[in-house]
Amino acid sequence: AWEKSGTYHYDPSRPREETFVVDTPPPTASGSLHPGHVLSYTHTDILVRYKRMREFNVFYPMGWDDNGLPTERRVQNYYHVRCNPNVPYDPDLSIEAATAKRRKKPPGEVSRPNFIELCYRVITEDEQAYMALWKRLGLSVDWRQDYQTIDDHCRRIAQLSFRDLFEKGHLYNSEAPTMWDVDFHCAIAQAETEDRPTSGAFHDIRFGVEESGQTFVISTTRPELLPACVGVTAHPGDERYADLFGKRAVTPLFRVPVPIFPSELADPEKGTGILMVCTFGDSTDALWWREQSLALRQIVGRSGRLTPVRFGDPGFESLDAEAANRYYGELVGESLERARRRIVELLAEAEGRAGGDGAPLQGDPRPVEHTVKYYEKGERPLELVPTRQWFVRLLDKKQALIAKGEQVHWHPAHMGKRFSDWTENLAFDWCVSRQRYFGVPIPAWY
Repeated sequence: AWEKSGTYHYDPSRPREETFVVDTPPPTASGSLHPGHVLSYTHTDILVRYKRMREFNVFYPMGWDDNGLPTERRVQNYYHVRCNPNVPYDPDLSIEAATAKRRKKPPGEVSRPNFIELCYRVITEDEQAYMALWKRLGLSVDWRQDYQTIDDHCRRIAQLSFRDLFEKGHLYNSEAPTMWDVDFHCAIAQAETEDRPTSGAFHDIRFGVEESGQTFVISTTRPELLPACVGVTAHPGDERYADLFGKRAVTPLFRVPVPIFPSELADPEKGTGILMVCTFGDSTDALWWREQSLALRQIVGRSGRLTPVRFGDPGFESLDAEAANRYYGELVGESLERARRRIVELLAEAEGRAGGDGAPLQGDPRPVEHTVKYYEKGERPLELVPTRQWFVRLLDKKQALIAKGEQVHWHPAHMGKRFSDWTENLAFDWCVSRQRYFGVPIPAWY
């Protein structure tokens, strides 16, 4: 009855000052709605109905966020398949939801066009179910205005926006350390990350100093990144390490000489106050790498395993390449978790020391609960992996964005503070490219 009478229809002929627009966040088309969806969209609907009673012309569309990672994961699980772009297209492919028996076997491989067809099949079914539930709940949506983030209209708008940003000089393409999900095999933007408390341990590791008998101890939660160590830093006001600046540290096991430099970003209260810089443990490592023009020793691959490297080759210099390669041979191909356990065992052996007496590992690891960045839909911590991606410049616009935020009337008011804090803490330009099969293609060719 509502649809026939046009009760909730938006009238584009009415003037702008009479219009109230709801920028509805489209729910992810991932199989089923839950009470959280119902709660948040009920909030929206209350606002919308109130504005209509105030005689506003309400634009209240409903969209479906259906491209990208969640849809691909759902299709992989639902049909128990994986996309292989090297497999030829099968125009007669017939496949149904996987049975428990079929799930015990390795997933089947389908071509990229077939995989995209399966994605469209799933989102069409899911979105019809979503719409039926929203209508049953009585949401006062103008159902003539529904859209998909993968539909032709949204795809065209996204690609035109990309071109517009490129022509205005806001876009650039670069091979740079990028937040990478090792399970989805995809670059992740900072807006898609979340901090999660994660159990770890501090490992106290003794380093040597080149051409001297000096040693010092670094506390790290990432001992598996020791082969990727490219520098050591401490706060310039930390008198404990003042005489080390300008010298070169020598890493245990791999005996790689790395520069020791001061940095205001080093926290004297964290661990032992002196830390190793690796390519790449976190965003601060990436910053130091750029500022200090450090070597690039990338050992973490896109699948989250340690990749083959050879010490003694350019970029992987070592004072004892034979020993370094022997130790690294114990780690190559392993997952980060297994590599961490194995390198701790190796550091507990005296033969791997780079200075001083005894084994490099000092005492037992000390358990710690710390905050680690994850992709919001991921299961393992994000890694910083150098990949070629497209970025929108954001870091040079922080203050302009915060100034714009101050012009907004926020309800409730504390959300304005949350916006400014979030903007102030942006650490990366916005990575807009994704390594996906089912998504809006970047309109650039090489």
